[in-house]
Amino acid sequence: MWTDFKKAMIITRREVRDQFRDWRIIAPIIILTVFFPGLMNFTAQQAVDFVGKYGAPIIADRLIPFLLMVVGFFPISVSLVIALESFVGEKERRSIEPLLSSPLTDVQLYLGKLMAVMFPPLIGSFLGIAVYLIGVYRQVGWAPDITLLIQVIGLAVVQSLVMVSGAVVVSSQTTSVRAANLLASFIIIPMALLLVGESMIMFWAKYEVLWWAIFGQAIIAWLLIRTGIAHFNREELLGKELDSINLKWAWQVFRDAFRGEKASPWQWWRVNVWGILKELKWALVLVLLISVGAVFVGITQADVFPIPAGLLDWGNLEEGLVTGIEDFGPIRFFSVQGLGIIFLHNMRAIALDSLLGIFSFGVLGIITLILPFSIIGYFSAIMGQTGLSPGLFLIGFVLPHGIFEIPAIILTGALIIRLGLTLVTPNKDYTIGEAWIRTLADWTRLILFLVIPLLVVAAFLEVFITPRIALALFGG
Repeated sequence: MWTDFKKAMIITRREVRDQFRDWRIIAPIIILTVFFPGLMNFTAQQAVDFVGKYGAPIIADRLIPFLLMVVGFFPISVSLVIALESFVGEKERRSIEPLLSSPLTDVQLYLGKLMAVMFPPLIGSFLGIAVYLIGVYRQVGWAPDITLLIQVIGLAVVQSLVMVSGAVVVSSQTTSVRAANLLASFIIIPMALLLVGESMIMFWAKYEVLWWAIFGQAIIAWLLIRTGIAHFNREELLGKELDSINLKWAWQVFRDAFRGEKASPWQWWRVNVWGILKELKWALVLVLLISVGAVFVGITQADVFPIPAGLLDWGNLEEGLVTGIEDFGPIRFFSVQGLGIIFLHNMRAIALDSLLGIFSFGVLGIITLILPFSIIGYFSAIMGQTGLSPGLFLIGFVLPHGIFEIPAIILTGALIIRLGLTLVTPNKDYTIGEAWIRTLADWTRLILFLVIPLLVVAAFLEVFITPRIALALFGG
């Protein structure tokens, strides 16, 4: 690993030296480093003066750290442009052939390019932060807490890593700068949404949450780097001239992978369903552990967000259970309509979670999938506050249908992880597209033959059996 790093630095030094020779790269970094912090200093001064007239200094106290984060982020945006040019730009300029013919390995080439496009924007980001801090201290006398400063610097580093690693993956897998620029929207939009979320954290002064944002982005950056290294191939980079959509080929790969090996029904089930389940054993264990953790997180939130005491009168809850269970909002219990509503809701949740998992290596899909476990933990603790046994609550409201629905959720989570991690797992037998299509076929097969039957049974129990058990236990 150390040898790869040292040889990658050869590429890094070459690339950085060439970047500092090009005024079109250096000029935007210098302007963003000097002008933008000055603009933010002016904004901070105006904000302090304005809110001082109305006795609301807390607004300025929250705005100044937010502007510090923005100052650190804007120079990093230059890294996206440089990274998109890293491979495909040189290919179009026909300057990449000598580099690819060097004795360096694919890993060394990739890491060298990655570090090269990070260096100048990060220097600009750190200088911008320094300029802003000096200016805002001289104007309004504000200095950041050391922990906050470390968090802002950490955010700058991980945001740069995420944007650069994602852009280098795009640059190494596309055939033209135009295509790379269009695909960059899949990097820019999520990063913009992430910046909005971090801004809300800043304005609410929940700075401890920023550590989780840094940790999460570091994981995403590592996955993107692993994806790039796993699928970088210099021969393929030189050989590809145009990417075309071949739906017929994609359908044939999906159909053949879905059908699996021809055999008797029992043999087919053992190989193509049970065999995939055995491959998912570690993913199943991971999702199970995350789900248990989500339950405990929900339990802890019952003390943070307690329900008002007047609403915790068990007598009122018991009366509402008896009178309102047959028509609870949009769900009509003891009816086929209610069964359909619950089943379709679960299927929509699976589709959405799987889609989120595709674009986040499974991370967002798992987070949204396990939210019901946090809700279960929360309401179990809330019921305990009323004097009701949490175990009795689980037996009456969760377990009757949960014995089928919970395995379906855990299995879906494992499939989402497998679907997301296919992109970061090297496969010598298939291209990245073919490997992902085959994994999608496995996902479809297990959803059809395992998850959907489990959810149908769970929906039936939730509509016809769970309410009766709840009424028998709590209906007087």
